[in-house]
Amino acid sequence: MKRIFPQLLLIGFLLAAFPARAQLKALVGGTLIDGYGGQPLHNSVILIEGARILAVGRQGELDIPKRAEIISTEGMSVLPGLWDMHVHLMITGHSDYAHWDTAYIDDFEKIIMPASAKQLLLAGVTSARDLGAPLQASIAVRDAIKRGDIPGPSMYMSGPFIQHEPYPGTEAFRWGVQGVADARAKVKRLAEAGVDCIKLIDQDQMSMEEVQAVVDEAHRHGLTVVAHAHRPEEIRRGLKAGVDCFEHTGLSSAPEYPPDVMAMIKERTAQMNLGPLYWTPTVEGLYNYEYVRDNPEALDNDCWHEGLPQHIIDDIKQSIQKPGQLPYFQLTPIRRPTLQRKVKQLMEAGVVLLIGTDSGIPMKFHCQSTWHELDVWVNEFGIDPMYAIRAATYWPAKLMGVEKDYGTISEGKYADIIAVKGDVLRYISLLQDVNMVIKHGKRHK
Repeated sequence: MKRIFPQLLLIGFLLAAFPARAQLKALVGGTLIDGYGGQPLHNSVILIEGARILAVGRQGELDIPKRAEIISTEGMSVLPGLWDMHVHLMITGHSDYAHWDTAYIDDFEKIIMPASAKQLLLAGVTSARDLGAPLQASIAVRDAIKRGDIPGPSMYMSGPFIQHEPYPGTEAFRWGVQGVADARAKVKRLAEAGVDCIKLIDQDQMSMEEVQAVVDEAHRHGLTVVAHAHRPEEIRRGLKAGVDCFEHTGLSSAPEYPPDVMAMIKERTAQMNLGPLYWTPTVEGLYNYEYVRDNPEALDNDCWHEGLPQHIIDDIKQSIQKPGQLPYFQLTPIRRPTLQRKVKQLMEAGVVLLIGTDSGIPMKFHCQSTWHELDVWVNEFGIDPMYAIRAATYWPAKLMGVEKDYGTISEGKYADIIAVKGDVLRYISLLQDVNMVIKHGKRHK
């Protein structure tokens, strides 16, 4: 032992002085859709060293080092990991919010939100924006994922909603404001706690001065403001105040956005110096409700059970036993025919649409929501598949200010990459079964 001990010390010194090179992987053979919107690259090669992309090229043109682990992507579409820009980790398909918030609020941080995050990641979502949850739980779950303690997408958290007055029983994740000073103080508190964006709702019930204070204070801290667009006055006030991104298609069963609202939107999109106006329409939960009601087999897919204890699974199942009787969706059949028209209005006005799902609302599960949204955009609304993919890759990273690290498959960026068997530009529904998920260079699926 006396002879061995100095040798062990020497080995330890050498390992510390000359750390091992990061593992090198080579994804070889697939059709690369890099997120920039150009022509896909056939027979692609992607070199990954550690957490980042080392090089991108074509077979026969980019040398593959002998030390690389070869991962075949032959016959596959390879694309950036998806973003979902409107998820709710704290809810997961249950139909009774009042019951859920009371029964499980103490389980949000340790059980429910981690389960939701893992489900998203396994579905190919490597980045997501969570819009509404208790502050401590939001920061704790995001940071646990970042440290590698639990699996999940890179999360961007808003923490509690900002609104005029919280609904009874929701004060843990909805913060009311009373006056300009209070509006600024609430946003400052969120910013100092480390949130990634501010979510503003019911701004038509606030004074214009309060709305402006929320937006100005958020921007002062370098945070984007996300605002509901359920009613025309919410949109008008949001545009006047300088909101960065609107959520939902809104306006209930009205057939289209009013002319004055459209004029304001076009005025905003014409201002190139302000950058794009972003909008997350979240249409699929409404558009497909009647289909799910009449064909509920998809609700039995056990992918949404991942990470949840049996008693919570049973509670969710019980709450959605009668899909046609859920109060949440009773107006939906009247709203559904208006959705495509409103989305078309926004696109024609020059708005940049983002993929987001409202995932977690009744009967909408984190393992299914994102591909469902993409499928409705492409196969029901006729949106170009490349536009839809960029709405789930390039543009979200741009809005969140992390485009230097995320959103496309290019040299130097984090290796957030997914792959599916077949041509995803022809068959977008292939995304329902993502074959490979790599996040920060690590294979999760």
